[in-house]
Amino acid sequence: METINAHAAFLCNYEVMQILQQLKDSTQKKHKREGSLATVTYETVHYLQDTECKNQSEQSIQKFLEAIKKFKLTKMEKLMMVNTPPRTELEIQLIVQESEERLSEEDVRSIIDIVNEIFPAIAT
Repeated sequence: METINAHAAFLCNYEVMQILQQLKDSTQKKHKREGSLATVTYETVHYLQDTECKNQSEQSIQKFLEAIKKFKLTKMEKLMMVNTPPRTELEIQLIVQESEERLSEEDVRSIIDIVNEIFPAIAT
């Protein structure tokens, strides 16, 4: 995934982690690390490696987005589902605005099944 215009789109945690890892690698090669940038990069990558994005890939994210197209979710709802995949009905209610009106119980169950299939839960 490539960022064409940083102000034109939102990035999921996976994309942020990939960009920061590339930045971290390039600054290590140059040996010219700015203290605060290196610290922020390190801390952010360290945090993201303990989240769901650690086990995600471009292919799994694309597969997930394709699978949930039929539910007519907003871009932000999709982004939140990629960043923190919902595994319960309550989590879907917290992510999807007016979920009771927009999604049936079958839709909710289907989304949870898709999440569990494409983004298996990580062991804590």
